[in-house]
Amino acid sequence: MKHQKNIRYLNVAIAIALAILFSPSLLMATSDAAGGFSQASIDNISITFLWIAIILILAKVSSLIERFGQPAVLGELLVGILLGSLPLIGLHFFESVRSNELIHFLSELGIVILLFQLGLESSVQTMMKVGIPSLLVACTGVVAPFILITYLVGPWLMPGLSNTVYLFLGAAMTATSVGITIRVLKDMKKSQTTEARIIVGAAVIDDVLGLIILTVISGIAQQGEINNQAVFIIIFKALLFLVGGIFLGRWLAPYFSLFFSKITTGVGMKFTLVMFFCLTFAYIASIMGLAPIVGAFTAGLILESVYFKQFDNSQLVENIRRAIKGENISGSLMIKLERIIENYSHKHIEEFVDHIGHFLVPIFFVLTGMQVRVEAFLNPKIILISSVIFVVAVLSKVIAGYVAGKGLNRLAIGVGMVPRGEVGLIFANIGKGLGIMDDAVFSAIVMVIMLTTLITPPILTAVFKR
Repeated sequence: MKHQKNIRYLNVAIAIALAILFSPSLLMATSDAAGGFSQASIDNISITFLWIAIILILAKVSSLIERFGQPAVLGELLVGILLGSLPLIGLHFFESVRSNELIHFLSELGIVILLFQLGLESSVQTMMKVGIPSLLVACTGVVAPFILITYLVGPWLMPGLSNTVYLFLGAAMTATSVGITIRVLKDMKKSQTTEARIIVGAAVIDDVLGLIILTVISGIAQQGEINNQAVFIIIFKALLFLVGGIFLGRWLAPYFSLFFSKITTGVGMKFTLVMFFCLTFAYIASIMGLAPIVGAFTAGLILESVYFKQFDNSQLVENIRRAIKGENISGSLMIKLERIIENYSHKHIEEFVDHIGHFLVPIFFVLTGMQVRVEAFLNPKIILISSVIFVVAVLSKVIAGYVAGKGLNRLAIGVGMVPRGEVGLIFANIGKGLGIMDDAVFSAIVMVIMLTTLITPPILTAVFKR
């Protein structure tokens, strides 16, 4: 019964999506026939508003995929692939989106916000407490796929390409998208197990390692050669920025917060300071020759709710406190309410960023999907490349789970590290933006990332049930 209901919802969603997709094209065709629109007027700012609106609503419609146990990011990618494939059936309305500077800017800002969110959800203390098992799993899960794909699979399947292409190919397979795994573990009420903590800790560490690898490879790509001294300098700068930025930021943040709270303690000022740290660190990272996302991630690690205790809480927290003030509430219930209020207050910063992320991050994923050339998969060679990389990408992470130690469900840890998701897509986008990857290689990487995302929930569920 539930499955039939989901199918009905899916049919309605498809109908809505088709109506949204076809109506702008019909409108454009009618207007052109009447002489109402010129090419110049189509390319103005107002049509960009329409594109953004359509991208956002289709991204939300695609969330229906969650009813089938799949993460929303997969639906957003599929929407992007659908939009990017419309020219194959003669619909060219969305073609200009690929070259629209404003949408590309919003997409790049979405990447920065996404890594800032990841930093906020992590903490230096958590990274230090995860222990040796998480470190071993993370290092193995980064080194194994990187070496296998960069130095074995890449040159074997695609001979004759530059070393930088192989490096980016390997780098895109290093990072884990832990959000997908955690969603499955929460649904199974396994999120507090030792295995879950190891997966989360390892995912945070391998994101950091992946960002360092990305920084090194981007530097190599821009300099055009592999030089040991240059690589050492880039690694040194990345580590200096991460470590120095964390210490400097943690020293400066309380003073910044105290100074600006003297002006106003409103929520607007708190929001401004949060975004100031995010964007400023992204800029500083870029002028040091690092990717802006490294700066955004570092800023997220720095900021903690305690730095903003001088500012007003959200209106919801204040309303709850006023409502329970003076009420005859039992001691145990009051403790529970205070705990909820305190937890919500601590999550206020994340709430700010989440709202911005709801707007910007789907644009990034849909635009990423639009870069995929479906026609590339008519080429048997591309299918072979995707299949081999997929197998290596899965096995290398599963193997990493077995270094966690005895007495654990090591297969579950390995499977939990399989999905690549957001960070892998960021790597692929940067490689394509630098002109390193062609459409075929980029499409193969996106397909592998989608497949690793797709298979993890059912396999992880089966492993835990076993």
